[in-house]
Amino acid sequence: MKTLTCDICRHTMEDPVVNRNYFHICHRDLCESCKDALELSLKPVIREKEPFNYEWYSKWMHDSIEKAIQKGKV
Repeated sequence: MKTLTCDICRHTMEDPVVNRNYFHICHRDLCESCKDALELSLKPVIREKEPFNYEWYSKWMHDSIEKAIQKGKV
């Protein structure tokens, strides 16, 4: 049995399946609930950003994940 720990909430995921119950984003492993919470917190800001810039988005996503890891929650 393989296990993996979410980098944000430290929840242990048993039998992880990539893009199903865990997600590898910005060199970090996130559980499904942390990924969903992260997307919900980022969605309003992304809708306001015009024109969309992928470099800005990837840097902002990375910074948001790092802040969430420091807090221990999204």
